[in-house]
Amino acid sequence: MTEIVQRGLYYEECEIGARYLHRPGRTVTEADNILFSALTMNTQALHLDAAYSATQPFGKPLMNSMWTLSTLVGMSVAQITQGTLVAQLGLSEISFPHPVFAGDTLYGDTEIVSKRLSRSRPGQGLVTMTHTGRNQDDEVVATVTRVALMWCLPKEDA
Repeated sequence: MTEIVQRGLYYEECEIGARYLHRPGRTVTEADNILFSALTMNTQALHLDAAYSATQPFGKPLMNSMWTLSTLVGMSVAQITQGTLVAQLGLSEISFPHPVFAGDTLYGDTEIVSKRLSRSRPGQGLVTMTHTGRNQDDEVVATVTRVALMWCLPKEDA
């Protein structure tokens, strides 16, 4: 019997320009927003207080943007980094161009932007990727550039 372990991509398997669509999407709930905000001690009324939020420009509670960011990166794990990530080195160019609300569905994709072998860590390489989150109407709700230190293919697989 053949056993196959689900994993992400090794450095050599990361193709510049490849775009990975992460499915299924994740429908956002009010409970997600309240729990995440409470766990992270973010007491922003725009996330927690519907009456207050109704008086603000968007007219209802906004999803905590850190939940959106975390979920967007998390959506990529199974396809990109599961078991092949050494470390996350950085996040940059983070933006939230459109609000997310309870009831929206978040879809994510990842594009491999660049890569290079590590100069100081043999058997490892740096991969730069851009994660993009879209809602059910295909509006971009989040983007982030991420640099990950990835394992190279094991010698027996190379």
